[in-house]
Amino acid sequence: MTSKADVGASRTDEGVVAIYVSAPVVSFRNPHAREYLETYPCPPPSTVYGMLLSAVGEVSRGAHIGAEIAYALLSEPELSTVLRTKWRVKFTDVPLGTGSNKVPDFQELLTGLRMVIWARKGREEAAAPTLAERLLSALYGPVERFGALSLGESTCLVDDFRAWREEDGFAGRLLVEDEENGDLSLPIWADHVSSTHTRWGRYRLEKCEWQQGIPERAWVTLAPIR
Repeated sequence: MTSKADVGASRTDEGVVAIYVSAPVVSFRNPHAREYLETYPCPPPSTVYGMLLSAVGEVSRGAHIGAEIAYALLSEPELSTVLRTKWRVKFTDVPLGTGSNKVPDFQELLTGLRMVIWARKGREEAAAPTLAERLLSALYGPVERFGALSLGESTCLVDDFRAWREEDGFAGRLLVEDEENGDLSLPIWADHVSSTHTRWGRYRLEKCEWQQGIPERAWVTLAPIR
């Protein structure tokens, strides 16, 4: 349970809400991967946004368009690969899950994820209350929501979701925008219907300390392509 002291530590004078999140096993599938399901080393902004909406009980993805988030990994999750059996329908005369209708499926997993997420009112966010305000309320008060809280796939359940504390640390690998040399192409907004409004950004993970605040290049505006 989050105490009022934790809530005070989770909010800065600039109205930034800081949240600590941990998950034992996660996978952030690269959408371009096929037979071998690679994972990103960190969750994409669209994935983080989905978790935050779930945390406050919001069912509409468009409710907080324009909100701004930043986040950093506090741990270095271990990478492993799991072998599963995937069912497919290649031949209709063969039962599902047998013969040619099953194939091996390799998926990368990350274990031991710990991260801090910051949220603030975006210049383009019109919602009232803002996502940051709703998150602050959810940290120490009751919230009407349903289902388990996950980070990405439904099996990637969140272990901790609470206010960030000073003992959680001021250093880690911060996700920063880098259009020229970034090695991570991540979805900022995912359009699951037609991909027309899917928005991408180029980023990299940079070792950083944030006692003096979060650099502006780390803030991501959550909005689709218009």
